[in-house]
Amino acid sequence: MVSVRPSTGCGFMSELTDKELKNLKPRAKLYKVTDRDGMYAAVTPTGVVSFRYQYRVNGRQEVLTIGRYSAEAARKLTRAPDALEYGMEVSLAEARSLLARARRQVERGESPSKAKVEKRTASAEALTFGGWAEAYFKHKADPKSGAERLADSTLAMRRSVYDRAIAGELSKLKLGEVTPQRLKHLCDEVKEKRGPAVAVHVREVVLLVFRHAQGSGLDVSNPAESIRTSAIATFEPRERALSPSEVRAVLAALDHVSAAPTLRLAVKFVLLTGVRKSEFIDATWKEIDFAAARWAIPAERMKAGKAHVVPLSDQALDILTVFRTMFGTSRYLHPGRYDSDTPISNATLNRVIDTVVERIRETDPDFQSFGVHDLRRTFSTGLNRAKFDDRWIEMSLAHAPRNRIAAVYNVNRYLAERRIMLQCWADMLDAWVDGRSAKDLIADAKQRAAEVHDDELDDDL
Repeated sequence: MVSVRPSTGCGFMSELTDKELKNLKPRAKLYKVTDRDGMYAAVTPTGVVSFRYQYRVNGRQEVLTIGRYSAEAARKLTRAPDALEYGMEVSLAEARSLLARARRQVERGESPSKAKVEKRTASAEALTFGGWAEAYFKHKADPKSGAERLADSTLAMRRSVYDRAIAGELSKLKLGEVTPQRLKHLCDEVKEKRGPAVAVHVREVVLLVFRHAQGSGLDVSNPAESIRTSAIATFEPRERALSPSEVRAVLAALDHVSAAPTLRLAVKFVLLTGVRKSEFIDATWKEIDFAAARWAIPAERMKAGKAHVVPLSDQALDILTVFRTMFGTSRYLHPGRYDSDTPISNATLNRVIDTVVERIRETDPDFQSFGVHDLRRTFSTGLNRAKFDDRWIEMSLAHAPRNRIAAVYNVNRYLAERRIMLQCWADMLDAWVDGRSAKDLIADAKQRAAEVHDDELDDDL
């Protein structure tokens, strides 16, 4: 919609004034207020006022966004024409100065809109590798980047690799000067001096900086894609525990992968209980006591050959309720797909996890893979980081006590404390998924567990 400005009475159209610009109010849809010489003020529904110039060049109708109106700029002295660029915040007088520049370009048959884009692209191309690296780190640290934002620990590690092993060699080069040969030579030098792990991360950081540049619209080849990680070094799959941010990413992705809903719940159940994969796969309904909220695993199914009791959190009981509803005719908590008389295969949960990792890597290409046993390690690490009593954690993992006197304790040892701890663990996972701190949950659980321990101290003695 164009708002036609009133006539002055002399046959001429009146021009915009700063007072009028300040009084422009947003409407439900964008509207235009004409000024002169093809320029108008566009007012968006959010109240942003920008100067635009509509013109025709080489038979094409085009529109140039001259700049955004700034009341603050209007209160200052008008800047010299050479200090002005299309797209910046400007006063009305400065917008008309840029309009005059655009009109001269059109008279020469040039497109000011195209020239604006080309200048922005040229400016981006002028950035060195170091400039793009800084842009990458800034983007990955910005809370506004959403899912693109990296965990502080990951970002700090990559920054450290860049500062120590990359910046001195590549920071002043143009992107086109960072060739596969130059990168491979750098990786080889770093491998010799700092070790293979750092060399592999050098390749990864360069890969990600170039991907950031490409994602910003720059047409440039990525030298790291020509170098396989295995050409630098190979590693055995490492044991790892997921950080809270990684747990959040995994559980979020788990809800959207193409796997049976019960299998997705099975992965979460293993994380909630901290049991071994085989202990879950072969679990039967006769081991579950819904009334007592516990799971009693017989000795013959345990690695140490001793019976193990797992207190069940509310969240774990909810999952078991789904399993019971779906697989009530089977003796197993989660039977195989085609035969209810057999459990799921040994590889099923790993396949689900692989699918989760693939989905996460769509937005975080270097998210590291993990296996089912890493969920148990995450369980252990998470509770240890929360500083729960080592004895409760070790008993929950069914680890053999370190001394013979402790080894005679029965399977119910610290059951009350472990029930509180495992419920807290389940609540911690929910908090991480929601982006909340679990600090208060942990403090409250430890206090309640410590009181249980104190109450039973006389009996222990």
